[in-house]
Amino acid sequence: MTGDLNMETAERLFRLMCEIRTFEIVASERYRNGDLPGFIHLSLGQEACAAGACAALEEGDYITSTHRGHGHCLAKGAEPKLMFAELFAKAQGYGKGRGGSMHIADVQAGVLGANGIVGQSLGLGIGAALSMQIQNKPNVALAFFGEGASGAGIAHEAMNMAAIWKLPIVFFCEANRYAELSPYEVHVSLENVSRRAEAYGFPGVTVDGEDVFAVYEATRDAVARARNGQGPTLIEAKAYRWHGHYEGDPQNYKTEDERKNGRLFDPIERFRRESTIDADRLEAIRTEAETKIRDAAEWAAGLQSPPASTLTEDVYAEAEHAAA
Repeated sequence: MTGDLNMETAERLFRLMCEIRTFEIVASERYRNGDLPGFIHLSLGQEACAAGACAALEEGDYITSTHRGHGHCLAKGAEPKLMFAELFAKAQGYGKGRGGSMHIADVQAGVLGANGIVGQSLGLGIGAALSMQIQNKPNVALAFFGEGASGAGIAHEAMNMAAIWKLPIVFFCEANRYAELSPYEVHVSLENVSRRAEAYGFPGVTVDGEDVFAVYEATRDAVARARNGQGPTLIEAKAYRWHGHYEGDPQNYKTEDERKNGRLFDPIERFRRESTIDADRLEAIRTEAETKIRDAAEWAAGLQSPPASTLTEDVYAEAEHAAA
């Protein structure tokens, strides 16, 4: 452990990372077996970002996510059974099986939605932050995005607006080295995305995205700043995406060495090396997390597919609502 983290928090961080890792592995397995329709975008290798950031939030805080959002949703409290039901296109899923991997939302848990449109998490995030500010609520929003979205117009608009109005928001950039198929250095003009914050007059911090403790501590500080009315912070977590942009991506844009050795960047193994928690205890936590997630997948896989007669549900307003 590091800093002033207690044992309970450290174990919580490890458990979250193990749940996210297992969820992504199972989703990959099921997708490759042809069990999941549509596309999925996995965050294997980035577990410390979601776990560390969301562990610094409280009940009543909100997150907005991306097309690579399974880990964010899990870490903020979304139910894995309902997430898998959505991936399996079952009616019991968060979006009745119609939204799929990129559109999971659980407002009660503070998950305002994953999003298939690059950069839109920032706009949704400042909307949530502004709402809380207007209502004088002591809560914050955290908007996840990737470095691929850092040059989008909405990113600059959102950061500028957040700075002007001192909105209670944390902008969290998962810099996983690639924007779809493009390496970081060919589409970002700065070594660190966090430098962008200087132009708007609020703090920018770069942390090691493999170190869940560093992510947690940086987010905790940024959240405290936002909660105290001091405005936004931009956190950039340097991470690494093990898999391709989408599941099945051949990753021809990576070198052979990178494809073979990408897993050297592993936040869970780093935790094991650096933590003072007993190895047997860590293994017990990992086993519990894996069992929980695999059981959730089995439950979802066993659900009946919705009948074709439901295809037109939720498409048109019901007559009494339309008349009103």
